[in-house]
Amino acid sequence: MTLTARNIDSPIGTLTIVVSDDGVRALLMSTESPDRIALGEEVAVGEHPLLDAAADQLGEYFAGARTDFDLPLDPHGTDFQLRAWQALRTIPYGETVSYGEQARRVGDANKARAVGAANGKNPISIIVPCHRVIGADGSLTGFGGGVETKAWLLAHERGASTLW
Repeated sequence: MTLTARNIDSPIGTLTIVVSDDGVRALLMSTESPDRIALGEEVAVGEHPLLDAAADQLGEYFAGARTDFDLPLDPHGTDFQLRAWQALRTIPYGETVSYGEQARRVGDANKARAVGAANGKNPISIIVPCHRVIGADGSLTGFGGGVETKAWLLAHERGASTLW
């Protein structure tokens, strides 16, 4: 299977959307290391209806008109990573939880560090909102796109949520 990719401009820089025929496989920021995730398959630049849908929904998100994504997803990871990433999708727009709370939602409150490691491998940033997870003390820690980008995304969501 060949994955299809497209770059889009955003307020946080260039984003690369990668899709398979089954769903969005990755959303990568230009500020993150290209080795952060392994796609496991050849990636070609091209056209795909899921690229169009993802680009449209991301545009709406950055415009403050979308608070939830409605896209098929195709992340690849371990069972634990998949559970951690699914838990991320339950964090409401404009809200945050601690790594410990996310670990509790995954089923083991003692796995906060493992959850942090899984979040670090989240291939679908923003759509699977790992930026909504913060330290127990409220600090902004760890984010593949950089802590400044994490702060921007959280501020964007808090500002946009007051418009509704």
